[in-house]
Parts: sequence; structure tokens; C-alpha cells
Amino acid sequence: MTLILRSWQGAAAVVLCLAALASLPLMAADAPSPFGTGTVVLVFLMIAGAAAISFTKLSQPLLATILFVAAHLAVWLLLAGIAGNEGKATLAFFLMLAASWLLAWRCVAVLSHLRPKSGAGDTFLRLLIPAIFGVWILILWEAATRGAGIPFIILPPPSAIGARLAGSVPILWADVQQTIFKAVLFGYVVGCASGFVVAILADRIAFLRRGLLPIGNMVSALPIIGVAPIMVMWFGFDWQSKAAVVIIMTFFPMLVNTVAGLAASGAMERDLMRSYASDYWQTLVKLRLPAAMPFIFNALKINSTLALIGAIVAEFFGTPIVGMGFRISTEIGRMNVDMVWAEIAVAALIGSVFYGVVALGERATTFWHPSNRGG
Repeated sequence: MTLILRSWQGAAAVVLCLAALASLPLMAADAPSPFGTGTVVLVFLMIAGAAAISFTKLSQPLLATILFVAAHLAVWLLLAGIAGNEGKATLAFFLMLAASWLLAWRCVAVLSHLRPKSGAGDTFLRLLIPAIFGVWILILWEAATRGAGIPFIILPPPSAIGARLAGSVPILWADVQQTIFKAVLFGYVVGCASGFVVAILADRIAFLRRGLLPIGNMVSALPIIGVAPIMVMWFGFDWQSKAAVVIIMTFFPMLVNTVAGLAASGAMERDLMRSYASDYWQTLVKLRLPAAMPFIFNALKINSTLALIGAIVAEFFGTPIVGMGFRISTEIGRMNVDMVWAEIAVAALIGSVFYGVVALGERATTFWHPSNRGG
């Protein structure tokens, strides 16, 4: 019982393999090119063998390697066999797929318990574990859409989206230049910078703090679909109107977070600064701004995603014949769903990189904060 609890994923994988053998074949009888007997036997032996090994007391790195290779090689054979047989997968196919997924789950569980002695090894693990999660989302997506024969227009498989990405690089690059390098970056910088400056003024002037913050909370709740058409009417159809939307969306989160951060320093520290005869600006620079940095970077991270969303949505309401929002709205009307998903994938990738850059800047700037010191 202890062995089963230690590797319940392996036990479940064995049960699923046996259930798959009982419900063979993997493909319907009318499939154009069904799985060969050798492929079925190889997949079963890999999954069952790796599941059995998971009960042993092998070293964790070796066990994780065996599970990783077996799970991904087995699922590669399954996906290769589904090509040309879309919609012909049987229950046995999905049971084998689930068994492979359980092996990958067990692999991630083993990797999560590893404690590398070097910093490089720890960084590698922190990247590898989420990468395995992400890859398996794509694997399950691919197997479900092709195996079950889901119509392309409802949900294209990742392989089709990848092919569209590779074949549309010039179009995607032009859209990124229009949306990201113009509207998003300009609006993000101006919105965050102006929000920070106004927060300093509001902290200094009680009238602004009491009068502006309630209005800021109200304006931050305005819907994008209400603001974007107005900005297009004011600033035209080019990127300037989208940048205006981004400025509005990023200004108030920065304002509210910075004001809250400036109030985060302790009363004892402020009294100590006054005892040293520090004026307002010396206290601001040497005490209150450093204490506010976690709040400011929190606003920067929030705005990194808000800026991208705001620019893309704003392009739905008027734009030149280029831009990520323009492409999404145009291609969905043409039923080119793979191109829409390609734009979504590019936007997600850029948003993740943008967020990651801000997070790295936060670690470098607020290295003294307990969240970055591990305690």
C-alpha cells in the first residue's frame, strides 16, 4: 500500500494501460492507416515499464529521466499515428494518452522534490517544470482536436496554429510593430510615468490626494469598449488613439499603487528622519520611495498586461490595415481561425516576456525586500 501511495500515478497508468488493451484497437475499423501491432505493443511496454519502475527506489534524477523519456516518446508515437486518422480515435487511444499524461505528472512530482546544489541546476528545474506543464497542455489539445475530430473552425490543433505562425511571419511582425512598438510601449511609458508624477504631487498636496484618488478609482472602472471609440474620434485611426487608451488604463493603477506605497513606511522610520532634520524631499528619496518600490512594481506588472489588452481591444474600433486587433477582427470574419489563434499566441508570448522583464527589474531593484530574500 505504501508503494502505491508513493506512486499512485504509476498505479493509475498501469490500470489505464490494461483497460486500453481490453478495448483495442486504438483506431476505428475504417481508419485510413490504423496503428500497427508493433506500435501498440511498444507504447504499452514503455508506459507499463516506466510505471513499474516508478515504484522502485531509484535515484530521483534517474527516475525522472526514465519517466520523462517514456511519457514523451509514447505520446509522440500516439500523435504520429493520429495524423491522417482525424476523428477515428477510440476509447483505447485516449486511455493510452491519459496513461502517458500520468507518467509525465509523476515525472514533474519527482522533479519538484529535487534540491540541486548549484544555482544553475535550480534555475534549470524552475524552467523545466513549467515547460513540461505547458507542453502537455499543447499535447492534450492536439490529441483531443485531432483524435475526436473537432471541427477546425471551432478549435484548430496547435500544429495548425504553428504552421500558420511559421507561414505568416511578415504579417505578424508588421502587426507587432504597429500595436506593440508604437501604441503599447508609448502608452505604457507615458501612462506609468504620469501616474507616478501625479502620485508624488498628490502625496505632497492633500487637496489632490483627497480629490483625485476617488475620481481615479471611478475612472479606472470605465470599460475599454466605451473609452476606445471616443479616443478614436479624438485622435484618429492611427496608433495615437490606441496609445491614448493605454495611457488611460495604466495611469490610475500606477497612481493608486504609488500613493499607497508612499504611505507604507513606518512611523518610527519617519520620526527618525525628522530627528535628523530631513526635509520632505530627502525623506521621500531616502525612505518613502524605497519602501514604495514593491507597490510601484506591482503597478508596473499589472499595467504590462493592461496595456497590451487595451491596445488590441482599441484596434477593434478603427485602425489602419495593420495591427493585432485589426488582424483578429478581420480574420475571424473570414473564418481564418488559425490566424486568429496565431495572433493570440504572439500576444500571449509578448505579454509574458513583457511581464518577465518587469519582474526581473523588480528583483534587481527590491533585492532587500523579504519576498526576494526568501524570508
